[in-house]
Amino acid sequence: MISSVHGDRNDHRQGRYTLTETKRGRVWGVCDAVDGLFGESVRGTYELFGWVPEAVAVQGWVGSRVWLVPDDGTLEPWLLEDAESAGRSRGTGSLVLTGLDDYEGPPEGYRGPVRVHDEHQWLGSCQEFVRILPPDRVVPPLVLRGLAQSDHLRAALLKGTRRSLNLEEAVLEIRDGRGELLTERPLSTSVSAWRPSSSGPDLIDLELDGELLEPVPEHARTVWDRWLTGPPDGPGAWAALDTRRRGTWLDLVQERGCRRPRHDRPAGHAYELDGRYITDVPGLYLALGEAVNGPGGYFGGGRAALDDCLRGAFGHTAPATLLWRNAATAHEHLSHVLSPDGRPYDLMAETLDALAEGGMRVAVE
Repeated sequence: MISSVHGDRNDHRQGRYTLTETKRGRVWGVCDAVDGLFGESVRGTYELFGWVPEAVAVQGWVGSRVWLVPDDGTLEPWLLEDAESAGRSRGTGSLVLTGLDDYEGPPEGYRGPVRVHDEHQWLGSCQEFVRILPPDRVVPPLVLRGLAQSDHLRAALLKGTRRSLNLEEAVLEIRDGRGELLTERPLSTSVSAWRPSSSGPDLIDLELDGELLEPVPEHARTVWDRWLTGPPDGPGAWAALDTRRRGTWLDLVQERGCRRPRHDRPAGHAYELDGRYITDVPGLYLALGEAVNGPGGYFGGGRAALDDCLRGAFGHTAPATLLWRNAATAHEHLSHVLSPDGRPYDLMAETLDALAEGGMRVAVE
């Protein structure tokens, strides 16, 4: 018979998933399988009337970051992340866009003309738009299968009251195949059911109400499956991915990289960057991370994060040198990008300037 889990998060049976109480750090239980981890966040939906395209047809996945820029210069643009579209509606001339809303979004009641870009090119414009309220969703339960329960959870289940079954704020810690913490997913939840598990004696299947505050999107599943086996053994494991999945890869690299202890190399170190696959923004930061910290390494996920990494504590000590091989690829894809309000700028040049200001002398070839 498998014994229960005891103590806090530093004293528990090793497993892929650990459900931990946020306030006190006490472990509720540990298991190796979870149902309901993947899903979709609530997406904003916008219908853009009188759509006039400016580039390729907008259909399918549109981009990681799509900006709607109002014609009214007094209003700031707003962001749709991970934007998708079914294309133009027949007979109406409108375009429907969905995505994860910026935390601010458009002003209440604003319906004026906007122009849309994906940070690389202008996609089109419309004369009027409306935000469509999303339908009510049925959120599937999160089920922890084969859970070795802690004494704390066992007591709560035996008591069985609404208060004892309310786990309130908790976190699901997720470890890779080597036992290293890969990521965490916060949730606010209560126990809705539990039953003996077919996975083994004294194990239970625990069903939780509520939803993850940040569910893992379905398109990220293949990347997660790869990382759950452990970090990559060699560089460029992300190279064959499209931009959307490279973004998922970068999210995991960033979360893992900001958590793991790092040892800065001494000043004067020489790095080498393989630039063959830098065809988008995630590729830029994935290649930089691997150049400084090896396969699966992190060294920034945006300009502000890159500046932080250059200050130290992320593997780099100034001064240092970086040989950027095949720099023409990044020049081709990143020298003409758009700011949120649509102003063109050279991301490649800005990155080189940031590296130089951080004490990393770059030679390109």
